[in-house]
Amino acid sequence: MEGTHATSRATIIQLTLFMITVVQRVIHANVVIDNELVGQINAGIVALVAVEKADTQKEAERLLERILNYRIFADENDRMNLSLRDIKGELLLIPQFTLAADTQKGNRPSFISAAPPEKGLQLFSYLQSIAKNSYEKVEFGRFGADMKVSLLNDGPVTFMLRS
Repeated sequence: MEGTHATSRATIIQLTLFMITVVQRVIHANVVIDNELVGQINAGIVALVAVEKADTQKEAERLLERILNYRIFADENDRMNLSLRDIKGELLLIPQFTLAADTQKGNRPSFISAAPPEKGLQLFSYLQSIAKNSYEKVEFGRFGADMKVSLLNDGPVTFMLRS
């Protein structure tokens, strides 16, 4: 009975996974495409974002709120107690298809859970739109592009978030 419960719980957890992002607290960062600077920020967060098949606009909205409100910046007591909004930092959102990879088996990643390109583009575009409307200091990478991302990680402080 106990083994069945654990298996059922693992299945439920796996079925309820949502949009993935890796957030990094940075001193500065930029993204270059074809030798053109397309996004640049000073102190803030770089968020690498993956879209999976089951993701919706609701998950994108929740993810953005988590990124903006996640407390990873130091307060006056040097504790991670302040959010990007609190410090009025900057945000660089980068589409990152490879975060959706299943790496549990073998020596090659599987992208079976990743959203198809059309859906990924649609949902990342929606994320861009709501980010522009809800936060002043935001820049973006470009979906489907071969990007060169440079950053100076502060800490280093890096977290994986799900919506």
